[in-house]
Amino acid sequence: MLFFEHFINHHHDKDLNTLNETHIRAYLQRLIRQNKSNSYLNQVINSIKFYYEVVLGMPNRFYEIERPRKEHKLPQIISKEEVLSLIAHTNNLKHKCIVELLYGSGLRRSELLNLKIEDIDSKRMLVRIKQAKGNKDRLTLLSQNALLDLRKYYKSWKPKEYLFEGQRGGQYSGQAVVNIVKNASLKARIKVSVTPHTLRHSFATHLLEAGVDLRQIQVLLGHQSTKTTEIYTHVAANTFKTIKNPLD
Repeated sequence: MLFFEHFINHHHDKDLNTLNETHIRAYLQRLIRQNKSNSYLNQVINSIKFYYEVVLGMPNRFYEIERPRKEHKLPQIISKEEVLSLIAHTNNLKHKCIVELLYGSGLRRSELLNLKIEDIDSKRMLVRIKQAKGNKDRLTLLSQNALLDLRKYYKSWKPKEYLFEGQRGGQYSGQAVVNIVKNASLKARIKVSVTPHTLRHSFATHLLEAGVDLRQIQVLLGHQSTKTTEIYTHVAANTFKTIKNPLD
């Protein structure tokens, strides 16, 4: 109810029962000027509708309030050369293995943090992800280069339960993973902002550019629908290579 509390505070001098769609639109316009995201605006609208329609029992009180359209942003990716440079600029072997798995296996940050030692299947060259998004298990690729570094890492760092653990044991910090990727990308002088999810996007895009079937990429990423995976066709370089530029 935090969103509704902000709405109430904005109209502190008015009786809530007297507010109409004009008041709400004016409030939403104020939020837009503050550069609030569409997701934020939708949560504001939901909180207002919940109060009037559920708490006060006034159905469809504000049914004419227009919701912002869902944003469709293209995924941020970096080139394979930039990925390799980022890996080369990590601080130590542990950090290197983290980046190699994020990219080479297309992992979400949470999936990387949840990995156990036994989830690395070196015989089949696969990584098992348990209870991923949607509470589904899946398998994804294991890089040969990553495996070589993981073996050296395991001998040196000796993790007990999770593949990557904090200094005092237990699960590794999510913020630490973000910092590892960010710091390495700055050292590599990559011009765009790079996050763990950028590496996952890059993994998918580079596979598509290499001719891997979209359905196979969907399985590796754990997407429920091919429509989610199709976004990578909008950034894959080979999508545009067959199109002759009119200037040329």
